[in-house]
Amino acid sequence: MWRTPLIFYLLAALAPALRARELAGAVAPQDCSLDCIRQGGPACEYCRVSRGDVKTALGFSAGGAFGSCVPWPCFELVGREDPKICQHYVQAPDDVKVEFLHDPDPKSDTAVVSWRPSPYGIAFLRGFQVSLQALGGSASSCQLFLFHRNVSLPASHTQKVYRSDPFPGLFLGAQYAVTVMALPVPEQWEKFYHSQTFSTRSCAEKNSLEQCKEDWYPNQVEVQQEGTAITVTFNLAPPDLGIRSYFSLCHANGLKKYTDITPNSTKNKTHHTYQLKGLQEGTNYTCAIAANEVDAVRKTFNVQVMRLHKGPLSKPPFSVSTSLAVVLPLGLIALVAFVVMLAAFLKRRPRFHMKKLQSSSMKPDIIKHHEDSETQEEVVSLSKSRPSPPRLLICYSSSDGPAHVRAVLHLGAFIQQHMATQVYLDLWDSLGVAEEGSMAWHCRHIRDSDFVLVVCSRGLRPERGPRGPAGRSGDHNQTTPDLEADAHDSDVAVRLIGEEVCRARARGQDLSKYMAAIFRYSEETDIPAELRLVSHYTLTRDLPLLFSHLHGVALHRPGGYLKIDHVSEEGFAQVASGAALQRAIHEAAAAMTAERQLSEDEGEAVV
Repeated sequence: MWRTPLIFYLLAALAPALRARELAGAVAPQDCSLDCIRQGGPACEYCRVSRGDVKTALGFSAGGAFGSCVPWPCFELVGREDPKICQHYVQAPDDVKVEFLHDPDPKSDTAVVSWRPSPYGIAFLRGFQVSLQALGGSASSCQLFLFHRNVSLPASHTQKVYRSDPFPGLFLGAQYAVTVMALPVPEQWEKFYHSQTFSTRSCAEKNSLEQCKEDWYPNQVEVQQEGTAITVTFNLAPPDLGIRSYFSLCHANGLKKYTDITPNSTKNKTHHTYQLKGLQEGTNYTCAIAANEVDAVRKTFNVQVMRLHKGPLSKPPFSVSTSLAVVLPLGLIALVAFVVMLAAFLKRRPRFHMKKLQSSSMKPDIIKHHEDSETQEEVVSLSKSRPSPPRLLICYSSSDGPAHVRAVLHLGAFIQQHMATQVYLDLWDSLGVAEEGSMAWHCRHIRDSDFVLVVCSRGLRPERGPRGPAGRSGDHNQTTPDLEADAHDSDVAVRLIGEEVCRARARGQDLSKYMAAIFRYSEETDIPAELRLVSHYTLTRDLPLLFSHLHGVALHRPGGYLKIDHVSEEGFAQVASGAALQRAIHEAAAAMTAERQLSEDEGEAVV
């Protein structure tokens, strides 16, 4: 019987080694020239292409386009001699995987992507383009790899593993989207790329727990009690981390007890002991202890404060005569009282029984409310009947400057990471937008999404004209065509959503699919008139209401309440994405204030 577990254990132990061996045997990129690729030399089997090569081939700098990961210019790079090689269909790669490499920087991670080519169209495969984008940000990194023009891969090459160059400098504990695109890209767009999301390693996973301030927590906590005096002993962080203070937080029945802890390292460098004071007797507390650092991991433990019996432990014995003198009269009085109460009860029992039946039949809701009020509140869990998370499309106006767009990006990242929701945002799907066109992409996601959230701002006001890159209205000379196109597409998409809302309202349909929201630096008047028919929220104050709307659960009910970690106005900033959202909203508010002040100064100057 021990053979089967042993086999599984050996397979689990060998899996990382086998994967590393497979990655080591993958086809790695090599340095080549574009001339070698075009001529089809044998030394140009699988080549990396730099931005300088693209600039040389095109005759101008394509850094912006290449940096945004747009489809590569096939005709200009390898299609001049034979344009037909750029017109065949090649399907998306398979088995895309992300592996992490050794990175000497303890604050970042390095990843490499590997994949296998699809058998469909492999004879016409000319290369791959790999892009990496951080969720919650617009910056992306791209790599381009090409085969020489005379290559014609057989179907057996579908078992070969190709790999990218390393992507260094990735933030620890962050989410990224990787896209591997098969080349060439045909004129009629198809499913030619594969996208997936992954998370980089945490600081503890990469550097060990003892090297990370945020991930370190006391793993040895000992609680001793003598009466109402609670003494707690825990192990201190290693001196290399530079942690000098800690805190303890205990809560029970709505009461909280916060304790600052500053150990004296000269007395004991490994452990520290402190006392919990001010706890109520007869109460069970849930306590947490952690380093006094932002987003530090907390170690929880329970404390039960015993109730002490006050007064002397023993009483002097009474004499027999005193005991009889006291007990006999009390016994007679108790017997008489019992006989009187029994007679009264037997006499009124039928009347009381009828009254009870009538009250229970006439007021069942009162009785149910009374029964519910006696029960303690319980945490309401989410329904597990939904097979997949709700799909949410976020629309916004890009006319209010980059600070507002960053706030929208961080909002989408927070909702996707901590509100159990699949978020669709055009800035996260640049390939899809390029493939379908901005309006077609928005129309498809409006139709297919479960919910649509419009983040309203001043740029959606109908009386405001085009805005420049800094967000000022009326600065037409400084507005670039790309920004005007983006603003136009976003405004048209919002108007399209408004039309859908009005049409659904006229037909008497449910409007819960559509929502509007504003950040704290915007005003209610920034919400278009047609979107005021739907639910609208102020963020981040109404994050619990938004969660309730997305998942169809009540925040409160008799005897219970909804408790979701980090989804509250006070708790959302305790996680990294929430803190980033809070900072982005603050920066956008400062930018909006500066813009209004500048507009007022310009108005006064004109007058």
